[in-house]
Amino acid sequence: MMLTLYQIDAFAEQAFEGIPAAVVPLKDWLPDATMQAIAEENNLAETAFFVASGAGYHIRWFTPAAEVKLCGHATLASAFVLFNMLGFEGGRIDFDSLSGTLSVTRSGELLTLDFPSQNPTPCEAPEDLVAGLGKTPLECLGREDYVAVFTSEQDIVDIEPDHSLLAKLDLRGIIVTAPGSEVDFVARFFAPTLNVPEDPVTGSAYTHLTPFWSARLGKRSLLPGRFQREAGN
Repeated sequence: MMLTLYQIDAFAEQAFEGIPAAVVPLKDWLPDATMQAIAEENNLAETAFFVASGAGYHIRWFTPAAEVKLCGHATLASAFVLFNMLGFEGGRIDFDSLSGTLSVTRSGELLTLDFPSQNPTPCEAPEDLVAGLGKTPLECLGREDYVAVFTSEQDIVDIEPDHSLLAKLDLRGIIVTAPGSEVDFVARFFAPTLNVPEDPVTGSAYTHLTPFWSARLGKRSLLPGRFQREAGN
């Protein structure tokens, strides 16, 4: 079996920046175990597979450990492959997914994602979340992921997560966030249950963060920032 695999750096301004995603176009679906094995071997945060479906495409995403319901950067990477490598001539691509229809539109060289809003709701901060982050958030919310809200961006920079504790939590991942000093808000994302200890850019996390900070700040246009501690720092 011969497959074409593209590795695309999404959310990047130049080579070797952003976050890499593997993209595998298919004519027909492979067995789930095969796609999971490919994703495990790639050992990237996400590997996307897509198959033509009507006027659009059906897309699925796999981390090295499991299939997920939504992924931003690998969707963007898949659209980039279709527009730039596979000759898709339209201005909009519709992807059918486990999270419904996701659209990517093209304007010149700019690609724009249209993702669903997932407004998180307040919840009690689990003990393993507090212990795993090493500090108690001001607020805790949850939906697909936990959202732990802190006072300042320095709180976010300083977090040194205990992934063995965070892996015990019942939701997909943990978003830590706070107001920014030069941006509207900052965030980091941890998903040790999916073999992604820290994902440097997580498009799907912003389906939680955008409605939360939009309501909190009273703004419809937001400028986010992110921090990721380097290993050993």
